[in-house]
Amino acid sequence: MTIPFDESRKKWALDPGFVEAYAALAPEFRLARKLLEARSNAGLSQQELARRMGTSQSAVARLESGHRPSIKSLERYAEAVGMRLEISLVPR
Repeated sequence: MTIPFDESRKKWALDPGFVEAYAALAPEFRLARKLLEARSNAGLSQQELARRMGTSQSAVARLESGHRPSIKSLERYAEAVGMRLEISLVPR
C-alpha cells in the first residue's frame, strides 16, 4: 500500500529531527533551484549543457540535485548558461 506524499509530509513535519535536517539543507535547495532556473532560462537540456561544459549529463544532474559542487564546476556551469558566478556572504 502506498502512503500519499502529503500524508507523509504532515507526519515528518511533526518530527523535530526531520525539520532541523530539512532546514539545514536550505542552501543546497536554493542552489539547485538557481541552477535549474539558469539552465531553463538559457533554453538548454541537461545534455546540451553537459556538452557545453565538457562533461556528462549525469554530472549536470548531480550539480542540479543540490550536492555541494566545487567552485570550478559552478564557474563552468555559469559560463555554459551565459552567466558568471558570483559568491557572496550574507548576514545570518
